[in-house]
Amino acid sequence: MDYIQLNCKIQTHNLPLFQQMLMHELGNIGFESFSETSDGLIAYIESKSFDDSLVNNITFYNDLALGNVEFTSIFIKDRNWNEEWEKNFPPVEIADKCNIRAPFHAPTNMAYEIVIEPKMSFGTGHHETTSLMIEQMLDMQFVDKQVLDMGCGTGVLSIMASKLKAASIVAIDIDEWAYNNTIENCTINNAYNVATEIGDIDLILGKHFDIILANINRNILLKQIAHYADCQSNNGNLIMSGIYLEDLPMIQKCAEQQHYMFVKVVEKNNWIAVLFCKK
Repeated sequence: MDYIQLNCKIQTHNLPLFQQMLMHELGNIGFESFSETSDGLIAYIESKSFDDSLVNNITFYNDLALGNVEFTSIFIKDRNWNEEWEKNFPPVEIADKCNIRAPFHAPTNMAYEIVIEPKMSFGTGHHETTSLMIEQMLDMQFVDKQVLDMGCGTGVLSIMASKLKAASIVAIDIDEWAYNNTIENCTINNAYNVATEIGDIDLILGKHFDIILANINRNILLKQIAHYADCQSNNGNLIMSGIYLEDLPMIQKCAEQQHYMFVKVVEKNNWIAVLFCKK
């Protein structure tokens, strides 16, 4: 699959805030993964989904006088993404219980260990949203539960659910890379109770889940919460991330309209993962 690499050179007095806000905006127009740099941000999107006009219409920084950004794009021909990640992919430790590593890293003695061949899919544990989702999961009861991993990326959350003894997991993503990568990673981790599907929200119609995991972005979550509610019984749990702390009020309002009750939120660098219970 061919990609566009968008190089974002930022001039600002508050680089971390600018990076977070820019990732949020780029995620809303289809960018899939990000890498923070010393002077800005690098973002990736499938070449077929790239629209230069949408990028140039991002103007939040002008309104807030945060600074300025210069965009340049590079076409990247399909390549061995595993080799690219291997150049700069340190292991990730979460809550002193879970270690996420690549096959070329040495194993540890942590309670849970997940091996990821990340390729171009989102979900290596390095991003705050993935680690926050797993942090929430580690405090929950998954034994014998039916689980949905919506927007599964690398399949890391599905694998975590499997290791937490879920009965079965359905992992869904619209991206072919993510679909294939999830299958590969589940095999590596012996997560044989994960059923991987390629497609969108319509794939969950008529199904039932005790726990729903959705690490996507604000706009998609707002559109899909009602669908989650339709396939989740009372006392089921919904964990969502891919959102900022300032997004919480609108996410919470939308969830409560679908009879979800707010339980807990965890935050890191302004990113959050929020837990709801269906009532």
